[in-house]
Amino acid sequence: MGMSIRAYARRRGISDAAVRKAIKTGRITPLADGTINPERADLEWELATDKSQQRKPQPNVNAALEGIRETLREGGQPAGGSNFLQARTANEILKAQTARLKLQRMRGEVIDKAEVTAMVFRLAREERDAWVNWPARISALMAAELGIEPHQMHMCLEKHVRQHLAELADIKFPPGGPTGGSSGVA
Repeated sequence: MGMSIRAYARRRGISDAAVRKAIKTGRITPLADGTINPERADLEWELATDKSQQRKPQPNVNAALEGIRETLREGGQPAGGSNFLQARTANEILKAQTARLKLQRMRGEVIDKAEVTAMVFRLAREERDAWVNWPARISALMAAELGIEPHQMHMCLEKHVRQHLAELADIKFPPGGPTGGSSGVA
C-alpha cells in the first residue's frame, strides 16, 4: 500500500490536481489499489518531464522561498522544501515576531535604531564641543596656578585636547555595533 494522492502531492509540494493529471496522462502510474508508490512515482515523474518545458522560477520567487526558509529556521521549524503549508507557517511566525516587536516597543524594551543613532551622534557632538571649549575656559586659571603665560597654556591645552579627540574619532566599531552582536535596538 502506497500514499494517497493528496499525501503524495503534499510531499512533492504540488496540488493534488497536478498529481491526478499526471496519472491521467500516464506520467506516473498508481498502484493497483489507487495509491502511489512515492519513490517509483518520483522516478517516473522525472523521466517523463521535459526540462526545456519547465518554467524557470523568477529571481523574486527564489528570494521569497529563501525568506520562507530563513523565517522557518528562526522560528525553530524544519526548512526542507517549500510548500504552501511551510509558507503559511512562515507567515504565522512573521506575524508573531511582528506582534512581539510591537509589544516590546510599547513596553519600551526596544527602541528605534535611527533615533538611537541620532541621539548618540548628538551626544557625541555635544561632548566634543564641550572638550573643544574647555581649554578656553580653564587655561587662564591653570596658568595663574602654575605661574605661566595664559596664552601658552591655552595653546598647549588646545593642542592636546584636539589630538586626543582625533584619536577618539579613529575608533572603528564592527558592523554589528560595539559588541558585534545584536541588541535590543530595532
